[in-house]
Amino acid sequence: MKLSFTSLILGLMLAGLNTLATAAEPEAGFVSIFNGKDLTGWIGNTKGYKVESGNIVCDPTAGGGDLFTEKEYPNFVLRFEFKLPPGANNGLGIRAPSTGNAAYEGFELQILDDTHEMYKDIKPYQSHGSLYGLAPAKRGFLKPVGEWNEEEVTVDGNNIKVVLNGTEILNVDLQELRSKPSMDGQKHPGLDRTTGHIGFLGHGDKVEFRNLRIKELPSK
Repeated sequence: MKLSFTSLILGLMLAGLNTLATAAEPEAGFVSIFNGKDLTGWIGNTKGYKVESGNIVCDPTAGGGDLFTEKEYPNFVLRFEFKLPPGANNGLGIRAPSTGNAAYEGFELQILDDTHEMYKDIKPYQSHGSLYGLAPAKRGFLKPVGEWNEEEVTVDGNNIKVVLNGTEILNVDLQELRSKPSMDGQKHPGLDRTTGHIGFLGHGDKVEFRNLRIKELPSK
């Protein structure tokens, strides 16, 4: 069947629009929590982080520390990318207070180059993506050091799920964790928290973050 030139162009345009709609659909409802220019909207040790080339960078020369969103989030889906240098150690605080140790007073999901020799003897709950001290993540899904990783974290009521580079590495029920001793033998009062800040918990390594966007979920 012959197509006129006009019909052909219209067909290509519609196909392009459909492709754009399909590509945009997975991001529906997400908003950026980092403007790519400065740390507006962030609190905590803002001197321990800087913005380089549109990325949030934990600054080794300033000690890193804890950087939190100004806003608190109870239930959400967070998507972001991160890049690790060799042996890097950081963390993602969720439902965290703005002061105190987020790993215990809130929750910490490990951000760690657990492929490095120095971490060969770490506990299962210390590997990348683990809920620190409480639940281990599956290992072996980080990209090679120096490459960008993609991570999605879902916090929904009692469920916390982590997907790293397309693979689910953690899926835990907080109610189950509350019913048994912690893996690290420590008290975790943060287990009872239902809201808090999202943050990066740096240890002075140059870990970079970009494309931070979040979709808030209904409270339960």
